Amino acid sequence: MLAKYIHEANADYRRIRQRIPLGPLRTEAEYSRAVAVLDNVVDEIGQHETHPLADLAETLALSIEAYENAHVPFPNSPGPEILRSLMEEHGLTQSDLPEIGSQGVVSEILSGKRDLNVRQIAQLAARFGVSPALFMPVSTKTTKRLPPRTRKASVR
Repeated sequence: MLAKYIHEANADYRRIRQRIPLGPLRTEAEYSRAVAVLDNVVDEIGQHETHPLADLAETLALSIEAYENAHVPFPNSPGPEILRSLMEEHGLTQSDLPEIGSQGVVSEILSGKRDLNVRQIAQLAARFGVSPALFMPVSTKTTKRLPPRTRKASVR
């Protein structure tokens, strides 16, 4: 019975994956498609953090981030610094960013007192046409992958 469910899940997953690049992104084409789908999902979600597609947006953002960590060099600047730079470049004030929240919330983010959440990151990336990973905390951008651990056979 379990084998039947696994077979059905595999067929469903393949159908979904034809439309939405879920899972590891291995090529630049898959990456570009994931970014485009994430933009569309964020447009659908809007300001609703409890929207049924919020988990999909987060999953896509994590896949995009993993691809970028492996393939795209990023500056080691913190998200607030990058946001501040983009605001200056586009002539924006804190109150010009309603997708983040109130002017007070923007101020807390820029000062480092508050972190951006996934919804805010996705919306900022869409607004400025940049990768969501630019706004991720520096520690996630610079994390090195450790080699897989090998299990030692237990001696009995």
